[in-house]
Amino acid sequence: MAITISLVLLFGLVLFFLLRGGSLSPGAAFTATGFGFFLASTGAAEPINHLTTTLINTIPNL
Repeated sequence: MAITISLVLLFGLVLFFLLRGGSLSPGAAFTATGFGFFLASTGAAEPINHLTTTLINTIPNL
């Protein structure tokens, strides 16, 4: 759970700075947020969470 919250904060900060810097339009940000929201409610959410957890656990072992 802590990993999920950290990634949400990280992606939120990146999205904020992209919007503030003008690299991303508000419409594209809304679309990206909506895509993430709806993707989380599909069957793809579990494999994505598993892949993310695996990557995070292997980084210290490199």
